[in-house]
Amino acid sequence: MIKIIKIGGNVVDNEEALERFLDDFASIDGGKVLVHGGGKLATRLCQQLGIATQMIEGRRVTDRDTLDVCTMVYAGLINKRIVAALNARGCKAVGLSGADASVIPARKRSPEPIDFGWVGDIEGDKVDHAFIQHLLEIGVTPVFCALTHDGKGNMLNTNADSIASQVAIATARFAPTQLVFCFEKDGVLADVDDPSSLITTINSDSFAQLKEQGIIAQGMVPKVSGALKAVSQGVAEVVIKNSANLLSERGTTIK
Repeated sequence: MIKIIKIGGNVVDNEEALERFLDDFASIDGGKVLVHGGGKLATRLCQQLGIATQMIEGRRVTDRDTLDVCTMVYAGLINKRIVAALNARGCKAVGLSGADASVIPARKRSPEPIDFGWVGDIEGDKVDHAFIQHLLEIGVTPVFCALTHDGKGNMLNTNADSIASQVAIATARFAPTQLVFCFEKDGVLADVDDPSSLITTINSDSFAQLKEQGIIAQGMVPKVSGALKAVSQGVAEVVIKNSANLLSERGTTIK
């Protein structure tokens, strides 16, 4: 089974957690793909360069200057550090953005009702699954950063969860695929402050109930909703777990 594994800023920004995760990731046998977010480094660099950070409803507005910083940090510094670390562990990794080989085309998000600037919405049916398949068949592990392109020469800042989901849907076209989202909790918790309240399995029916009860709320709603969408489009299963539990069974499985 191919594994598509996504890590966010909680891992990227924590050197110890990242090292532990990369040890575990490199030890996984078979085809695998890593997708990473940008963490806080782009925000810090923007501050150092005097580029204002604008947020609307908790989401970054990506103007041209911010896009340049995100491209440098996501596709450059963070991506290449991870690729170098994986190759040092014997994992033959290659760093990619969505623009490389036009593997993940997207379109610039409509400015209505909110203009988020140079932000991309992935054109899922155009993700080049054959290119990813070829890399996996020759033993190469793709490492994708959170950037796509519009086919007109413009890079686009793109949600890393969405990239992971669309890559998983693409690989599911040629092999059984598991999508794993790693973050700071052990999975979906009935009580966010109680690690023992882990919900081990969620389907579309239980998701609706948990959302109505307010147990699944805020940022977890789009994560679980996106996971269910991926399953409906051919992904075998989605798991939400702590990055420290990558090699264990502990987590929330969405089917």
